[in-house]
Amino acid sequence: MASSKALDGGWGWAIVAASFMAQLLAYGSPQSVGVLYPEWLHTFQEGKGMTAWVGSLVAGVGLIASPVCSACVDNFGARPVTVFSGVMVAGGLMLSAFAPNVQFLIFSYGIVVGLGCGLVYAATLTITCQYFDKRRGLALGFVTTGTSVGAFIYATAQNELIVLFGLDGCLLIIGAIALNLMACAGFMRPLNMPGYYLKQKAALERNTEEQLLDKPPLEDLKITTGSSTTAPENSITVKELLISTDAKDLAVHTETKKSCCLSGLVIMKMIKKKQRAYTKYIFSMYEILQDQAMVAYCIALFLFSLGAFPPVLFIEDVAQSEGLIEEVSVIPLVSIGAISSCVGKLVLGMLVDLRWINSIYLYGFTMFAAGLVLFLIPITKTYVGLQILSSVLGFFSGNWSLTSYITTKIVGIDRLTQAHGILMFFGGFGIMLGPPVVGWFFDWTQSYDLAFYFSGTCVVLGAFILFVLTLPCWNRKNVEKAKSDVQYTSTCEKVISVA
Repeated sequence: MASSKALDGGWGWAIVAASFMAQLLAYGSPQSVGVLYPEWLHTFQEGKGMTAWVGSLVAGVGLIASPVCSACVDNFGARPVTVFSGVMVAGGLMLSAFAPNVQFLIFSYGIVVGLGCGLVYAATLTITCQYFDKRRGLALGFVTTGTSVGAFIYATAQNELIVLFGLDGCLLIIGAIALNLMACAGFMRPLNMPGYYLKQKAALERNTEEQLLDKPPLEDLKITTGSSTTAPENSITVKELLISTDAKDLAVHTETKKSCCLSGLVIMKMIKKKQRAYTKYIFSMYEILQDQAMVAYCIALFLFSLGAFPPVLFIEDVAQSEGLIEEVSVIPLVSIGAISSCVGKLVLGMLVDLRWINSIYLYGFTMFAAGLVLFLIPITKTYVGLQILSSVLGFFSGNWSLTSYITTKIVGIDRLTQAHGILMFFGGFGIMLGPPVVGWFFDWTQSYDLAFYFSGTCVVLGAFILFVLTLPCWNRKNVEKAKSDVQYTSTCEKVISVA
C-alpha cells in the first residue's frame, strides 16, 4: 500500500495523465453537444426548449448526483468507479444511436451518459487532490483541460462522422471509443484504501482472532477430530465468509442460522448500522453548509452555471439563426471555445498556486468578465465577432479548474469529497436549468437576445454575491463572536487573552 502522504510528483503525474484521458473520453461528446443539437432538431422536429433538455441533462445530472458519486468514490475508490462509469458512458452513447424520439434520447444520452460523466469527474478530481498538495492547482488545471481538449477534438470529429456515417453511426463509434475509460482506470492506484476495503480488512482480522480463541463447531468443519487438515480448511472457510459478511453479524448468524425467526434481527441490526452511517454523513454535510464562504461559493457557481453554460449548446444555432453562416464551419464555435477553455484552465491553475493571489477573488473576477461577454453576444452581428467572444468566454469558463482548489481551501482536504459533491450539486442544477430556459426564451420571442441578457445578469449577480459574502469583515465578526463565547475561569485568563 502506498504512503498516505501527498507525493506532489512521481506516480502522481501518471494519475494526472490517466485522469486527463478519462475526462477527455467521458466529456468529449457532452461538451461538444452543440454540434449534435442542430442534427437532433432536424431529425426529431421538436421545439428548441424540449430538445435542449438532452444537452442540459447530460451536463447537469452528473453534477447534481455529485454527493452520491463522491460517496461512491469514498467507499469503493477511484478505480472501480471509473470502470463502472466507462460502461455507463459507452452504453448510453451506443443506446442513443437507436433513439426513436427526443424522450428516449433524454434518458439514454442525458441521464445515463450524464451519470457516467459525474462518476468520472468525482473520481478523477478526488484522486488528483490526494496525490498533490503544493502543486495541486497545476495538477487540477492539467486534469480539467481534458474536458476542453475532448470538446475541441470531438466537435470536429463528430461533425465529420455525421457526414460519413450519419448521426447513428457517429454515436456508435464514439460510444466504442469511450470504452477506453476502463484502461484509464488501471492507472489509478489508490493512495489511501477506500472505506469499503478497510471495513472488510478489519472484519477479516477481527473474526480471525475470534476463530483462533474459540473452538469452532465440528459440524461446520466437516472433518474428524484429530485430522491434520483441520486448521487450513477452517482458515479458508473463515476468509470466504468474511469477504461478504461483517464479523459481528457473522457471529450472530452462526448462532441463529437454525432459527429462521431470529434472522430478521440480524437484518434489522445491519439496517440500523447503515442508517447511523448515513445520518452521520448527512450531518457532516449540514456542518459544511454552516460556512458562509461555502454557501456563497455554492450560490455563485449555481448562477454561473445557469448563465454561462447555454452558449456551449446554442452558439452554433445562434450563428445559423442570425444568418451569419449556413452550416457548421470546419472549426466550429464550440471547438474555439473549448481550446480557449483549455488555455484558461492551465493559466488559472498556475495563477492560483501563487501565494499573493486570492483564489476566491480570482474566481469572482472570471465570473464578472464572463458576464460582460454574455451581454455582448446579442449585439454581435458578424461570425468573426462570435468567434472572438467564444474564445474569450471559453477562457474565463476555464475557472472550473479552480473549484476543487477553492473547496479544499474552505473546508480542508478531509472534507473535500463531501463539500465538492455539494458544490457540484448546485452547479449541476444550474447547468440543467440554463439551456431549457434559453430555449423557451427563443420559442417565446423567436430571438436569443433576451435569453443572453438574462444569462449575463445571472453571472454578474453571482460574482457580486461571491465578492460581498467573502469580504474579510465577515471573518472578523466571526472571530469576535467566537471570542465573546469563551468563558474564563479567572481574571488572569481574560487578561492574557486580551493581551
